[in-house]
Order: sequence, then structure tokens, then C-alpha cells
Amino acid sequence: MAGSPTVRRKRLSRRLRELREERGLTSEEVTKRAGFSRGKLTRMERDEWTRPNPADIEKLLTIYKVTDPDEREALLTLARQARQRGWWVSYSDALGRGAYVGLETEATRIRTVELMLVPGLLQTEDYIRAVLRGDDVTDPDEVDRRVEARLLRQQILTRADAPTLHAVIDESVLRKITPELRGQLQRLLDLQEPHRLQVVPDRIGPHAAMTGAFTILEFTEDPTVVYVETTDTSLLLEEPAEIRQHEDRFDRLCAVALSPAESRGFIQHLLDSM
Repeated sequence: MAGSPTVRRKRLSRRLRELREERGLTSEEVTKRAGFSRGKLTRMERDEWTRPNPADIEKLLTIYKVTDPDEREALLTLARQARQRGWWVSYSDALGRGAYVGLETEATRIRTVELMLVPGLLQTEDYIRAVLRGDDVTDPDEVDRRVEARLLRQQILTRADAPTLHAVIDESVLRKITPELRGQLQRLLDLQEPHRLQVVPDRIGPHAAMTGAFTILEFTEDPTVVYVETTDTSLLLEEPAEIRQHEDRFDRLCAVALSPAESRGFIQHLLDSM
């Protein structure tokens, strides 16, 4: 699997910050010694950069006294990998900066909660087009680009090293699937182990995710992150307390939701009634 430059860049940012702190240096001291412009190092350490410059990394490794050739080369290789462009860059018109897609691409486990839509990785083409129409996206070329980008995203589930997906969706998501979109219900029924789908039935009333949808992404070598998207913006949560809060919320939601087997039965009933 080709590594995601988004994940590589985040890993490099984290390691550079760790090295500076291990050496007991302030950002101001390092900035002066490296000859960086004001704020540049802070942006590097916060992953507010796009394409790391290996020459800048060389300067920092020298300042941090990283002399082991293997460690230096590993970090420089990380910088070179982080400069590469993911496939999603060519779909910036449909995906924006593609920050989430870059993380999703290398996740090993994805736990997602959706209140209004079928999770993107499980949407059928007809469903995607219907959602775009509902959002008043009518230009044929734009619609095609967005559909193509979404279907490319879904390819991660067919890889040999596919991430495990555990999706929890509100019953209202299913109630909005019309008869002409029945193929979307079948797609959900076709979801096989190790992936899981659970439905939160209306009868339980208010639940742990009423404040909004979210996605928890886990990685082999990198810390877990939580992605929260609203109509106007998106947030990437990385603080341990934030991660624990959302993991607890996810677990509580799973506890009140229908089991995967019960959820399949519920979806089958909806499909049969169409």
C-alpha cells in the first residue's frame, strides 16, 4: 500500500516537535538558529504545511543533534514521502484539500457515526447522485466529478489491507432511502465481516450522538484521531481527552443500537416492504 502523504506529514510534524522538546529548546531558539521566518517552525510542528522541504528538515536534525545515520535518513525519507501528492489532490474541486481522505487512506480501523447520511464508504452511485441533487448540485460535470471521487475513496475497502469499518447509523438515515434507491439498502445488506453495521432505532429516543456525527480513525504507527464535519467546517481532534470522549460516546451508542444481525433484519424488512 502506498503511504498517505497526509499521515506521513503528521508523523513528521509530531517527531520534530518531540525532538525539540527532548533537547529542551524553545521555538524561538530553533527559529533563530535555523534562520527560519517567524512562525515557520510552529506551522511545521502543528502540521500546518503542505510540502515539507527536506533541506529544512536537514537543518533541524543538525540543530537537534540527530547524528545516527539511520534515524536521519528515516526522517528525511519521511519528508520526501510527505511531499508526494495523493490521488485526491487531482479532485480538489470535489474533495477540497482532501485532509480527511488522506487520513482515511491509511487508517487500519474506522468507526463512524452518521445521523443523516449513509457513510460515504458505503454509498451507491445512485445514492450519491440523489444526495447531490438534494444539495442543489446540478452541473453534470461537477456531479460526475464528485461521484467519481467518492467511488475512488471506496476502493480502500477492497484492498488486501483494507481497514475495518464499524458504522453506526440512525434509523432516520434508512427512512430517507426511497424505493428508487433500494440498491442502497442492498449494499448495506451486502456488508460482510470483519466490517460491522448497527442501526440506532428511533424507539430509544435521544442518544449519545445527538450532538453530531463523527468518525474515529486508528492507525498502525500513529495516534488515533477524530474527524468531525459540519455543514460549514470540519475539525480534526487529536487530544487524548477528546479521543476518549468520542470513543466512550461510540461505545455507548453501540450498546443501545441494534446488533449487526438485528440491523440486517431491520434493513431487510425495509427492503422487502418497498
